[in-house]
Amino acid sequence: MRKILVALSAAVVLLGSSAATLAGSAYLILDAKSGRVLAADDADTLNHPASLTKMMTLYMTFEAIHRGKLGWNSNIPVSAHAASMKPTKLGLRPGSSVTVRDAVNGMIVKSANDAAAAMAEALGGSEENFGRMMTQRARQLGMNRTVFVNASGLPDDRQITTARDMSTLGIALINDFPGEYRLFSQRNFTYAGRSVRGHNNLMYRFRGMDGIKTGYTNASGFNIVSAVRDGNRRLVGVVMGGRTARSRDNQMASLLTRYIKDASSSGDQSLVASDGARAKAKTVEVASVGQTNIPVPAPRHDDIAQAIVSASATSAPLDLPGVQNEIQNAGQPDAGRWQLQIAATPSAKTAKEILAKAQSQMGAALLNASPYTEVVGKGRSKVYRARFIGFDSRESATSACNALKKQDFQCLMLPGQG
Repeated sequence: MRKILVALSAAVVLLGSSAATLAGSAYLILDAKSGRVLAADDADTLNHPASLTKMMTLYMTFEAIHRGKLGWNSNIPVSAHAASMKPTKLGLRPGSSVTVRDAVNGMIVKSANDAAAAMAEALGGSEENFGRMMTQRARQLGMNRTVFVNASGLPDDRQITTARDMSTLGIALINDFPGEYRLFSQRNFTYAGRSVRGHNNLMYRFRGMDGIKTGYTNASGFNIVSAVRDGNRRLVGVVMGGRTARSRDNQMASLLTRYIKDASSSGDQSLVASDGARAKAKTVEVASVGQTNIPVPAPRHDDIAQAIVSASATSAPLDLPGVQNEIQNAGQPDAGRWQLQIAATPSAKTAKEILAKAQSQMGAALLNASPYTEVVGKGRSKVYRARFIGFDSRESATSACNALKKQDFQCLMLPGQG
């Protein structure tokens, strides 16, 4: 099964993705009463969330409402940045305002990117800062492999999650905001005098489904998180990387139909994430990049990757603020400012061996690139980054990254260093 992953890790080889390629498929079906995973495939593999991102934006919006920071009829300003978001959108105009109610309904029903960006600025001051807040909130909910950098899910190589993390977020929405969660079952809402229809078509035809969110970008494929009730049984399912909306919906329907009978019918109404009952989350105001752990992708199985995993199991950090700053703050570099990172390991020798192996196998794809290692950290926190530098455009770096992945290497695109 081909996977396009995006990750950053100090413990294992890293994988990046260009925004023009589809993510690898993954799914998870969770018995939400017991926390037992009934079925899964690549549930911990990193993928792009696309508009599933708005589940976290909505979670934090509901939280702000419950704290009294926002009211349903509060007006939030629409900046030029928010209004400039690509469709799908409500068509908000810069300098105008939108009510919290309309922004929430717009995100749920229409998956409106302009509403998400406006909400991010209202709650975080800027969308960039709100992304940091989202990421830290995700950590507190137990979503340890998720990084958010925008509120909508519009394409960004840095924005990553897993099927398991998305199921955890679904559980959190149902448990923490049961009243607001009912909004996810809406088929339409009225905005500016017109009826806006939703596009979660599976929810409208699958008996017992009451939410929650779909998503799509070229880089993510077609994603969906669904919650189904059958009597006292409760399933939460996640499908990521579908080739079409129809095939994604059909896969989810098949999985839910197959496993609903295996779900527990006992217990109270509270639901449990797959990693067990989570601690009560604390309120987050502003999170710094350095406070956020780097997600770790599922380990590969070739000899070099296994050696890195073994060598770093006790010594390599899972948090590299310096590299995360590169990812969080990367813009769109000019020509000559792209590099590829293919490993981060506590062994300088292993880093050089990985680079040598890649160069020997890739031939022309790395002809104009130079191998480069750099050490970061001290003592037990020291790691060696294995990179190729010297790419004269994003296109050439993307081409080389894709070629590396075809040869079973992992790769992360990063801005160059001048």
